[in-house]
Amino acid sequence: MTSEDNVELTWQLLLNAYASGYFPMAETHDSEEIFWFYPEKRGIIPLNAFHIPASLAKLCRKKPFTITTDKAFSDVIRACAEIGASRKETWINDRIIALYCELHENGYAHSVECWQGGALVGGLYGVAIHGAFFGESMFSRVPNASRVALVHLVALLSTAGYALLDTQFVNDHLKQFGVVEIPRRKYLAMLKQALTVTPEACFTASN
Repeated sequence: MTSEDNVELTWQLLLNAYASGYFPMAETHDSEEIFWFYPEKRGIIPLNAFHIPASLAKLCRKKPFTITTDKAFSDVIRACAEIGASRKETWINDRIIALYCELHENGYAHSVECWQGGALVGGLYGVAIHGAFFGESMFSRVPNASRVALVHLVALLSTAGYALLDTQFVNDHLKQFGVVEIPRRKYLAMLKQALTVTPEACFTASN
């Protein structure tokens, strides 16, 4: 199913889709169409079993980055959409960027930023609905910046009382953090429960 099926794609529709287990992706960065995904298997990171590799834990203790939240959402999503030597293609097109910026403006999309010497060097963004956080994408301009951002995100979500961290898919990068793949039925049950949770506020641009 595509977003062109006589349905106007709005940020409100995006919220309803996430709450029902769907998420959107474009085929390429310059594609105009957006496709809905509803996978049989779903990746999640259990917040109570998040694994930090020893080398990364050591790096985090050194605090190599200044970390903020919601300070540069637009810059983060655009960085995640960049094409370069390390990323030949992306599913984030201009329409997705615009829609998620609207989600951010309405309090449903959030970013974690890593800064070094005043420059944005890494981060991630995702969508939050009640006690569920749907991780979308991350980027690094220096080694380990996105990994440190993920560690910070999980600490925020755990402290605030979130119940679900959805990674959508499982990949080799996420396996180091304890990502697991679960069937759709189990995922939907976890999502339903997470949507009954009201976590504490943990994202603020004043960080």
